[in-house]
Amino acid sequence: MADTKQDIDFSVMYATHQAFRRDLRRLAAAVQAGRADAPQVRAGWDNFYHQLHNHHTVEDRALWPQVAAKVTDRPADQKLLEDMEAEHAELGPRIEAVDAAVKGSLPDLGARIEELSEVMESHFSHEESSALPLIQDVLTPAEWRTFGLANARNLGFKGVGVYIPWVMDDISDEERRRFLGAFPPPLKVVNKVLWQRGYDKKELFKV
Repeated sequence: MADTKQDIDFSVMYATHQAFRRDLRRLAAAVQAGRADAPQVRAGWDNFYHQLHNHHTVEDRALWPQVAAKVTDRPADQKLLEDMEAEHAELGPRIEAVDAAVKGSLPDLGARIEELSEVMESHFSHEESSALPLIQDVLTPAEWRTFGLANARNLGFKGVGVYIPWVMDDISDEERRRFLGAFPPPLKVVNKVLWQRGYDKKELFKV
């Protein structure tokens, strides 16, 4: 019998990772330009901080436990999940170090951003190259969607109204199409007529 397992669409995960990478580049550029104290930069960092905390909290609560339940007899995959948890823990102090430097206008902010960027990129690359294929192997699309729904619940309606346009900030038309394709049509309309305008007014990192 042919394998009829459906592929999981990871477009939202990839786009979210790209948004984090983009914002750290923007923060580093603002520091280099001497504009780290600008209100739009501070607001951009605050949003990054909130989004990353939410992203990893929901992964830890609603994604990795689902995967762990499917790999109880697979030691190598269990080790991978342990690595994901350890990498989240490693990111924590780097995020807090940047946060303290942003809020305190510390002179080593650039170095702290660089360290966070390196640790974050290592984690995202590991997740994309190893954890996503594992998820594809053991979860169904419906089980994957429970993670997306948990993310939406944790953000709340107002938070989703920032998250969607934030991810789409400065992405290609094709990436935008794939990202929006993961959401119900009504949310696309609300984003177009309401959320996108509200996000644009924030001018995050625009200095």
